[in-house]
Amino acid sequence: MASLEEIRDARLKKLKKLQEAGIDSYPAKTERDFEIGKLTEEFDNLQKENKSVTIAGRVVALRSQGAIAFADLFDGTLLNGGQTVKFQILLKKGEKISDEDFDLFVEAVDIGDFIEARGTLFLTKKEQKTIQVSDWKMLAKSLRPLPEKWHGLQDTEERYRKRYLDLLMNKELRDLIIKKSKFWDVTRKFFKEKGFLEIETPTLELTTGGAEARPFKTHHNDFDLDMYLRISVGELWQKRLSAAGFPKTFEIGRVYRNEGTSPEHLQEFTNMEFYWSYADYKDGMALVRELYINIAKEVFGKTEFEYNDHTFDLNSDWQEVDYVEEIKKQTGLDIEKASEKEMKDKLNELRVPYQGENKERLTDTLWKYCRKNIRGPAFLINHPTLVAPLAKKHKNKDTTQMFQPIIAGSEVGRGYSELNDPIDQKERFGLQQKLIDSGDEEAMMPDFEFIEMLEHGMPPTCGFGFGERLFAILAGKPLRELQTFPLMRPKE
Repeated sequence: MASLEEIRDARLKKLKKLQEAGIDSYPAKTERDFEIGKLTEEFDNLQKENKSVTIAGRVVALRSQGAIAFADLFDGTLLNGGQTVKFQILLKKGEKISDEDFDLFVEAVDIGDFIEARGTLFLTKKEQKTIQVSDWKMLAKSLRPLPEKWHGLQDTEERYRKRYLDLLMNKELRDLIIKKSKFWDVTRKFFKEKGFLEIETPTLELTTGGAEARPFKTHHNDFDLDMYLRISVGELWQKRLSAAGFPKTFEIGRVYRNEGTSPEHLQEFTNMEFYWSYADYKDGMALVRELYINIAKEVFGKTEFEYNDHTFDLNSDWQEVDYVEEIKKQTGLDIEKASEKEMKDKLNELRVPYQGENKERLTDTLWKYCRKNIRGPAFLINHPTLVAPLAKKHKNKDTTQMFQPIIAGSEVGRGYSELNDPIDQKERFGLQQKLIDSGDEEAMMPDFEFIEMLEHGMPPTCGFGFGERLFAILAGKPLRELQTFPLMRPKE
């Protein structure tokens, strides 16, 4: 088997042959008049018209014998059903194409090259839609080979590092990336049809409000300010819009969290958040259930799924799970009464590692242990105030009007009746500041200009957000596998 360098040297010689024939191997323009997807769908009518057509694409299969050469071209365009398709071309020496052009094709074209082919349409004896080529030209000569057709890239790091090859060779992955785009298209269409206004909010912030996570820090040179990449999709900004008289808003955008990587966690990902004035968390739960069922049907064509040994049907009744009672049921611990020491002892007994010494982090760790056992679909409700610093309280209780969809043991969203009492919010921000001062890097940064806005008045509002984790679970894949270009360490 030839080495990579030997293959590259051979292709450089073919490039030189093209140059000597006066051919530009990297032209700026192609004369194609049909995308392969459209040509495939319109083939019958075009064949009847005996019309000459021109296509362009990458050579993904190549075979020749004597005076005949076949190639399959791929340009990435889609059929109406969403599938990608290849198109076959045929060259016959001395028939419609000159001997010189035929010989140059056989001698200079490799799998991986981009070419243009012009000719007439016909069906082979095996009913294969084909162009018989009368003219061709090189669009981009490849100097390195594609991965072996049947096995592709096998090493995970190599697949992620050379993602462009993985996407080219791995049809399942390619289809998932296309499906992921549809996932967000369906989400966007759903909210626009419900009367929500799509907006944009800052990605650089002075304080990272809206979630509890360690942020990425950067510096604004012009203002000489330390700033942060946002960790939520404009939660505190969208609430300002609610106060400004925009009753229904949503945003789909990238967020950044400087945390560890796992099958369900990344440092950069896409989230969606909506804010709905004059609605509460119960209204939000009904809307989210409708949204998730709509996504499942429109994107995946079903509502029943399997993930992490859990099977679930989004179109079934959604159970309501009480935060405190569920932890008590699974661990025997009443977190409302337990001390920090009792929580640590219970986590040690369960052999669950934990980070942070404060009650909020310990409570959250206990819940995450219990969450894995919930099949769903379900809504987690009645979160303690400690773990929900932006949610409105239940009357006369120390729990909040917060909800989280749970499927297959994972949280796939978070929403609540938004806290619009400026005095209560200021007190909760004060508690978060104490956590920050004690060394908690994931506590929520207080935003006192937000308090000022609340003092001007914000209507009752329901807010909710979810992200790519939902798509990953419905697709049955780890979250990182579904990133178009996963972050990789530089090669040493």
